[in-house]
Amino acid sequence: MKPTLRDYLGTKDLYIRMAQIAIPISLQQLITVGINLMDTIMLSSMGDAQLSASSLAGQFITLFQICCMGIGMGANVLTSRFWGMKDIPSLKKAVTIMLRFLFVFATAFTVVTIAAPEWIMTIYAPDDPTTIAYGATYLRWMIPTYYCMGLSLTCTIVLRSVGQVKIPLVCSIGAFFVNVFFNWVFIFGNLGAPRMEIAGAALGTLIARVFELVFICGYFFFLDRRIAYRLRDITMQCRNLVREYFRVSIPVLISDSLLALGNNAVAMIMGRIGPAFVAANSVTTVVQQLSSVLTQGISNASGIITGHTMGEGDYKKAQRQGYTFLIIGFLIGVFAALVILVLRAPIVNYYEVSPEAKAIAFELMDAIIVIVIFQAMNSILTKGVLRAGGDTKFLMIGDILFLWVASIPLGYLAGLVFHWSSFWIYTMLKIDQIIKCVWCYFRLRSGKWLKKINRAGE
Repeated sequence: MKPTLRDYLGTKDLYIRMAQIAIPISLQQLITVGINLMDTIMLSSMGDAQLSASSLAGQFITLFQICCMGIGMGANVLTSRFWGMKDIPSLKKAVTIMLRFLFVFATAFTVVTIAAPEWIMTIYAPDDPTTIAYGATYLRWMIPTYYCMGLSLTCTIVLRSVGQVKIPLVCSIGAFFVNVFFNWVFIFGNLGAPRMEIAGAALGTLIARVFELVFICGYFFFLDRRIAYRLRDITMQCRNLVREYFRVSIPVLISDSLLALGNNAVAMIMGRIGPAFVAANSVTTVVQQLSSVLTQGISNASGIITGHTMGEGDYKKAQRQGYTFLIIGFLIGVFAALVILVLRAPIVNYYEVSPEAKAIAFELMDAIIVIVIFQAMNSILTKGVLRAGGDTKFLMIGDILFLWVASIPLGYLAGLVFHWSSFWIYTMLKIDQIIKCVWCYFRLRSGKWLKKINRAGE
């Protein structure tokens, strides 16, 4: 029977399942944005230099965070599929491989940050010794965060893949209040604490990361009954799943890592344009994050639902659901663009940055209004539907091709060679979002993204 338009618009059951997963994840993302917003607001009163330094140093932390997302989301492709198959032993093995992989990355980032924080900052702001000094201070305080963030983030992704979305939400609510409180204490020197400024922002964030580690990992390793993964399981034999894990997960890790490196390359370009451009981007970053909150929730939900559907063996249903999620992505993107259009002036004017930075921020907002529509659809396809379908190699090629062949070279030329307006610089830096949106639509339509995943030992 040929599918009807109604089939592509989705069923009531699909929307209920999507809401149950997407709303808690979106609220969690909103809280994360709130933390970043409070950090930016508090540091903006210290001037452009400290705000820029924390933003650029944060890019290196974000590089690690995206690598963790790659490790976790690579495992998520397997864990959500195995959950649909009701194959808990294979699911546990996927988690074990994920955690071992994570420790390697966390150790590498920790060693580099301990050894050369100033060198890290020179990558982003080579000609600005003030920014380098402030940024190195920030990084030194954040050294323990790699293990804390890595464990809590990857365990959160696994919990979500089996429908456990409320626990991470409760954790994020607690982390928000912990971060804001300790930022207020240490940035400004309240309650008898020393006035630490940018170091205080790092310390407040670190304390919040420790809270997340205790909360999430305490639940995951000692209380969770769905997966029932325990610390002793880290030593289990996983050899019969390693090949399948790497076949599916390594392209995700490479894709997300190259995305992180690409974002860092974008930050390097911005750092070379000048502190005012970096400060303006810091202002708009929060707006970008706010506009993508619902998109990320739907993206995660689409990936989990697609994985469960394919785990049950219903590939035709997964194809129809893919179109439904794409339509939802377009509607969310349009809504986000309208919200940014309405709120951009009060948000930019709220920050205590220089007049030059404010003027640039308005131009960046204009570009974001256009990009966000494509970004919403692209994110739901690449990070949700197609990835859950196991089409990770195709997505890796798209990320490498469009980010490194289009966005970064065009952004470099626009910003540092031709000195175009801020609107066009930002548009060129994000042009891959538009290209990938079209590219992935045709992939969805082809049906070639629906891949089989083998159990342990198959």
